[in-house]
Amino acid sequence: MRTILIITIFLFAQSLLAQELARFKVLTEEDRMDAPVSVSLDGINYNTDQGRLVLYEKTSQGETAIPSQIESGHSARLWFLVKGELKKSTTREFILKREEQEIKASAKVTVAKDDEDLSLTMNDKPILKYRYAVTLPPKEADPLFKRSGYIHPLWSPEGQQLTRIQAPDHYHHYGIWGPWTKTHINGREVDFWNLIKGQGTVKFAGFLSEAEGEVFSGFKALQQHIDFGAAGEDQVAMNEILDVRAWNTGEDIWMIDYTTSLNSPLKNGIMLDAYRYGGGIGWRATEKWNKDNCTVLTSEGKTRLDADGSNARWCLVEGESDTEEGRSGILFLSHPSNRMHPEPMRVWPLDANGGRGDMYFEFVPIRHNDWKLDSKQDYTLKYRMIVFDGKMDAGTAEKFWNSFAANPTIEME
Repeated sequence: MRTILIITIFLFAQSLLAQELARFKVLTEEDRMDAPVSVSLDGINYNTDQGRLVLYEKTSQGETAIPSQIESGHSARLWFLVKGELKKSTTREFILKREEQEIKASAKVTVAKDDEDLSLTMNDKPILKYRYAVTLPPKEADPLFKRSGYIHPLWSPEGQQLTRIQAPDHYHHYGIWGPWTKTHINGREVDFWNLIKGQGTVKFAGFLSEAEGEVFSGFKALQQHIDFGAAGEDQVAMNEILDVRAWNTGEDIWMIDYTTSLNSPLKNGIMLDAYRYGGGIGWRATEKWNKDNCTVLTSEGKTRLDADGSNARWCLVEGESDTEEGRSGILFLSHPSNRMHPEPMRVWPLDANGGRGDMYFEFVPIRHNDWKLDSKQDYTLKYRMIVFDGKMDAGTAEKFWNSFAANPTIEME
């Protein structure tokens, strides 16, 4: 009798820990590539100690557990990746359960910090470093060129360094970064980009969080745009939350989200003036790339010859590298929610820097129109970078953009 009781209790406990919580379908009407997908957890107690959430995909071979990750907040969501190509008019079925087991991803992005940088790494292969310590300029340059709060280096999957900082022609260029150039505070000009003016700068002010999971890893950092010309002490003109997230897509490509949210504490806010540089996401490419070995293609079919000043949903930049394929690149994606989307761009012309044709790219939401940021209001810009070796065609770029532009349709059963 005692044995029967123990077995009954055991089976009852197992049933609790294998509780089915939801079934849903993912439907897509666009071709997608390496698509992050999320489903709302509203109505599901994901904070309980009674087991973990485990996601299964239902296939003709049965149920297969796949890595998933909770992103909590005002409305919690469960994230997972549909790796590879996801064809349009495709339907995939999933089951969410509560179980004791934990599903581990085969490849995972790890987060580590030293005294100067926060690093993201995939299976010992470096992805990027975020420099939070102050970087001093070369001895021959003005000390005003010092900076913190930028991405450098960014590497390709095969280890090609794709960013550059403090180029002698532009000491204020810092890898991947996004300060604003022409701005006005109460009618007074403040330039956060051209540091040599001594009007302003951007500095790292602290990490808000770090995340490491089976689907994505990354960090949130507070960056402050400092106005040097205020009456009295220097003042914070804008608080920026930089959210960088690298997805566990494996070792063939890096997929990195770069989300920036701005909030001005100033009583009258700040005016971001229309100009060909400013904000968004800017990138000074490796010194190896020039007009002879680097190409540009946009979603609207523009090239290095005519991309500057045009608008695009995505921009593909490739250049010569020392990889087996002989080429590496970055696909920059602009989210449909961004201001002025499809977004204006700054692409250096072929005769940039004395005819050498070095590569500089930026999405510039204020390229053609001013942007007033009202006091104590949040303004967000979302970008994604697909970093790769080899070549990419327009069709593949379009699939990556579809994966970024919107979540596929989720149909709950």
